[in-house]
Amino acid sequence: MELQGNVWMTIDGQKLGGQDRVALLAAVASEGSITAAAKAVGMSYKGAWDAIEAMNNLAGEPLVERVAGGKGGGGTRLTGRGTQLVENFRKIDAAHREFVSHLSAQSHALADDFLLIQRMKMKTSARNQFSGKVVALKQGAVNDEVVLEIVGGQQIVATITRDSSDSLGLAVGVEAFALIKASSIIVATELGDVKLSARNRLSGKVSRVLPGAVNTEVSIELPGGGAIAAIVTRDSGEALALEVGAEVSAIFKASSVIIGTPA
Repeated sequence: MELQGNVWMTIDGQKLGGQDRVALLAAVASEGSITAAAKAVGMSYKGAWDAIEAMNNLAGEPLVERVAGGKGGGGTRLTGRGTQLVENFRKIDAAHREFVSHLSAQSHALADDFLLIQRMKMKTSARNQFSGKVVALKQGAVNDEVVLEIVGGQQIVATITRDSSDSLGLAVGVEAFALIKASSIIVATELGDVKLSARNRLSGKVSRVLPGAVNTEVSIELPGGGAIAAIVTRDSGEALALEVGAEVSAIFKASSVIIGTPA
């Protein structure tokens, strides 16, 4: 019998990453681009971008940032926090491997004494996941309005039932996360001072456009390092002239936001 194990980093119960994602970050540092980094670690370009956007959102500050200009026309690099995370993870992983190796040498005597405990892991189809803190809670007779501050200081407003708010133990200062399906996001350009009934409007720049036969996936880079993804029809994407660097707004209703709290 041989024991094995892996180290995973989590924030508020949400997986930030393990060896694969840290290897991706390290490849970004050495290669200077997402495309080259994805190829170096055997990931698809889309998979690499999805992982990096998730890490930026959950970390509370950017781990990867774009570099404009330069001889090669710009690229991507790790922030100071991203570099520190890679270095610290490697130290922890080395200590973990040494511990597992020592424990494995005694596994013949431990096999009957240890129970393997697997924590339940949340799985969701929602493309957008943001962790943050409740900064305002307005209670109503039936529904409550929850304001969650996320990475970059931006806020997401959600409307949930009073019973749900109570069962989640929501209060100002409580750590929580917001889930929004990409199909619930409306992408708009040149809104100016237009007033909308939708409570949420996150503005940023298009960082990725992936056209499909019918729909187009759009990733919007938010100030502070966060990102939000939207699914629009291909016709809408072309009509809006969506391209990397374009300034857009992601609009969604408060009722489209699902609020959760770490277990």
